[in-house]
Amino acid sequence: MKVWINGDFYDRDEAKASVFDAGFQHGVGLFETMQARDNHVFRLDDHLRRLHDSARDLGLTERLQEQPLAEAVQRTVEENGFPKTRVRLTLTGGDLNLLTKNGVSQVDPTILIVAQPSTPYPEDFFLNGVTVGVSDGRLNPLDPTSGHKTLDYWKNIRALQLAGTRGASESLWFSVTNHLACGSVSNIFLVRDGVLLTPLARGEEPEGGLPSPVLPGIVRRTVVEAAESLGLTVKKEMLTIDDVHTADEIFLTNSGWNVLPVVQVEQHLVSSGPGATTKLVMQAVNALVDSGS
Repeated sequence: MKVWINGDFYDRDEAKASVFDAGFQHGVGLFETMQARDNHVFRLDDHLRRLHDSARDLGLTERLQEQPLAEAVQRTVEENGFPKTRVRLTLTGGDLNLLTKNGVSQVDPTILIVAQPSTPYPEDFFLNGVTVGVSDGRLNPLDPTSGHKTLDYWKNIRALQLAGTRGASESLWFSVTNHLACGSVSNIFLVRDGVLLTPLARGEEPEGGLPSPVLPGIVRRTVVEAAESLGLTVKKEMLTIDDVHTADEIFLTNSGWNVLPVVQVEQHLVSSGPGATTKLVMQAVNALVDSGS
């Protein structure tokens, strides 16, 4: 396997970054997880635009160039040549030893691109749905890094670990205001009376409202587009645990699963299997991914 770091390819065992890198020292960085089919990266431009905006908004760098980065991602996918590929693009604050004494950073970020075979998930997940837990933690809308895909994923991973000990495949997060936010590694949709409901994401807040701690997912956006093309109504709004408990169907989205049906939340049974709307959306999104649209 070949790994791309700052413009060059390295064998997996030879790929290295500085121990003084801001990503290693302080968790300063961003990442994108993408999927590719036959060397075509699904919605690459959308992923890179989100990365660029987060890097600018969080002060990581304003010098990120999307077109050369897109070419690097494409080269990495082609160099490894897997039929179905999971692509991880990581951007960190770079080597802290290179900071200038006047405190103004001109350090180039470290850019790492890894292309691996896609993670296989059990077919049963999609045929029969999964159980999810609820995290004890809460997301803070006033945290300026919330809603961005930063390297600070410890709380997400820990919530997933704890959910796994209870037989759950994902852990749902609520905000400090007790509004539904997302999963540890996913966005969430509820279906009620044929209408899709999803929490507001960063950038979708009403004027004067609290910032949203929810990542604007790329597959989430794809679901919205696919649902609307099918004539389904999608509403983005503040949701609560009561909305979860009264939903007819629930599903999760990310770039690994695309659409993953949920049949149980903690002890609450949502349905006996994936619902008709979930199946319809799942089929439409999978077709878009497979076609590269």
